[in-house]
Amino acid sequence: PPRSTPLYSSAASDVYKRQVAVIDTVVQRGGFKGEELTTIGQLRDQATQIIQICETFQSEQSKVDNKS
Repeated sequence: PPRSTPLYSSAASDVYKRQVAVIDTVVQRGGFKGEELTTIGQLRDQATQIIQICETFQSEQSKVDNKS
């Protein structure tokens, strides 16, 4: 199997972690108000879910690789 898939998953996880950090910083500084805050909160939730999916995939892939 191609070894690059876990790398893409790791890179995606890193991108979404940075996105969450930026969102948190902007929210903390009052950069979003009202409806924007709701929308950005939903975006943050989606990014967090993607991070969890990527990390689960990486963990499962690591288990498979260790069995080989």
